[in-house]
Amino acid sequence: MSLLSVDNLCVAYGGIQAVKGIGFSVEEGELVTLIGANGAGKTTTLNTLGGLLQATAGQILYAGSDLAALPAHDRVRHGLALVPEGRGIFARLTVAENLLMGAFHRNDKPGIAADLEKAHGLFPRLKEREQQLAGTLSGGEQQMLAIGRALMSRPRLLLLDEPSMGLAPLMVEKIFSIIREINAAGVAILLVEQNARLALAAAKRAYVMESGRITLAGPAAELAADERVRAAYLGH
Repeated sequence: MSLLSVDNLCVAYGGIQAVKGIGFSVEEGELVTLIGANGAGKTTTLNTLGGLLQATAGQILYAGSDLAALPAHDRVRHGLALVPEGRGIFARLTVAENLLMGAFHRNDKPGIAADLEKAHGLFPRLKEREQQLAGTLSGGEQQMLAIGRALMSRPRLLLLDEPSMGLAPLMVEKIFSIIREINAAGVAILLVEQNARLALAAAKRAYVMESGRITLAGPAAELAADERVRAAYLGH
């Protein structure tokens, strides 16, 4: 059984159908990417999985359970964490407070302290700035904080929406190195990323989304070599 299995998912904004009956899966410990142009429905898909939007049709099974009735905060309790587009940090809280917000549903103080130490190990910059207001961090530091906060919930599946957006190339390399490290530690990842080259290089499998539908799917390396993908998304 797949960790995440999506079947015939439809999502609408008013009268506009943004996601049109898509299906895909993520296996335990797998890194899967969803690529496509702006407006293809990728962020809508992730926000629906995370519980921020309601599906109009279809089924989302996570760890064998239907997510339809679960609000967003309960999805976090079940091990599904979303790092949203734009990061969504709490600007007026400190870095330390933001990280602890990721563990809002937990009461295992020794475990929380251990995970805080792990987050600082992944992102030493956050340790250096733990008493700084999150809104004063650089864009790259805010992205680190958003990922670190999600990891504090101990996710089995991490939903990452555009982690490289607005970042300098060196910071993008750093973020993707950390994404691979998180995945290597056993956390499954569903990655939405505008930089298709980086996403396909990091992922095991990939789906291409166009106008609310999935049009191509397969091993990431094969899609990276597909002439249609290369022409549309890789600049060839």
